Amino acid sequence: MATYERRTTVQAPLESVWEFHSTVAGLESLTPDWLGLRVEAVIGPDGKRRDDPQSVTLEAGTEIALSLQPFGHGPRQHWTSRIIERTRGDGIARFRDTMDDGPFEHWEHSHTFAGNDEETTVIDRVDYRLPFGPLGTLTTPFSVVGFEGMFRERHREMRRVLETEQASGARERTQV
Repeated sequence: MATYERRTTVQAPLESVWEFHSTVAGLESLTPDWLGLRVEAVIGPDGKRRDDPQSVTLEAGTEIALSLQPFGHGPRQHWTSRIIERTRGDGIARFRDTMDDGPFEHWEHSHTFAGNDEETTVIDRVDYRLPFGPLGTLTTPFSVVGFEGMFRERHREMRRVLETEQASGARERTQV
């Protein structure tokens, strides 16, 4: 099994970073436009479809049906992800999702957040196995190219959004 990991420190409190990553709206805002993401459906842990997926908190048991069309070419790739863990402790938070159906033979994505009231380190770790058995294993080293571009852009956007939000909140507090 292959692993990809990326870590970034954001100048924003753990609580803000955790809240931002806890919704479908956060997922959509971090996904690079070139992936052509479309959220098809969100099913809550109770098994019921949510009418307003952007407001759904990604609790353990939540299922997200997505489709991707990288660079707007080729058929849409369908992907079903399930949140399998969501925990929060003192100075650390984490959630994990798995791919129930999609283009990978195996996919488990851990999102870990460690921080305080000033900054948060975000760690994305993906354990995966490409399809097509031995052929997929041979091409695994090349998959890092795709992961690197996607996660670099996600982390850059995360920092931009959260640090801008943090800075504007600080300005508002000093003006009151």
